[in-house]
Amino acid sequence: MHSFFRYVQRESPENLFEIQRILSIPVKRTPKPFIKFLSLDEIEILLSQPDPSKKLGRRDLTLLALMYDSGARVQELIDLQIQDIRLKEPVVANLHGKGNKFRTVPLMKNTGALLREYIAEQKSGYIFLQDDCPLFRNQRKQKLTRKGVSYILDKYVRSAYNNPIFTRNEKITCHVLRHSRAAHMLQAGIPLIYIRDFLGHSSVTSTEIYARLDHAIKRKAIEEAYIELNLPDYPSWKEDANLMDWLTNLA
Repeated sequence: MHSFFRYVQRESPENLFEIQRILSIPVKRTPKPFIKFLSLDEIEILLSQPDPSKKLGRRDLTLLALMYDSGARVQELIDLQIQDIRLKEPVVANLHGKGNKFRTVPLMKNTGALLREYIAEQKSGYIFLQDDCPLFRNQRKQKLTRKGVSYILDKYVRSAYNNPIFTRNEKITCHVLRHSRAAHMLQAGIPLIYIRDFLGHSSVTSTEIYARLDHAIKRKAIEEAYIELNLPDYPSWKEDANLMDWLTNLA
């Protein structure tokens, strides 16, 4: 409603007074939704679902591993081109994020190994495959869509439920993997300022939401900030003869 009446005040300035009264109505406060993320064990279970003996399985495994390891948004992932991956050590991915901003994120060795094998397989199968081609493509050799990535993730999430350790009741979306990566970095003791740059947030305020994710993180921070107080040993009140006599007489 606020957005609509901000538009109306430009189109109908003669009603500006009434519109300003409407815009002055405060927005109702609602509780912020809890950010969902997977544990390290659940991430490991999810990444074990694709079949690496099949070509599509190798693509899906590489996609899921890169999605988690880079903390990339879905659009950043599907916009990746082969030339955006530097396969030499240290392996990095160059992501094109919101607001036409670019950032470089480091990748772990296992993810780098998957990318090397996947890109080599792609280039060996297509003679005319150029470095500016999409990194992940569908069966029609076209760039994956957001819906396509969600379909791949949903397929392996359903398969992961066969493992009794994987007990998530809520829907697992692509953004949950991004949240999971941020939460695990925070658990590892990485400062928020570095996580901000890793995720491509414009402000550390956006990254601070991850500080509310895990109770173990809060407990650890409180324990590290705790100062042991050396209190003097006070004598027992029962050893005060005058006090005991007074209490006896009072009774």
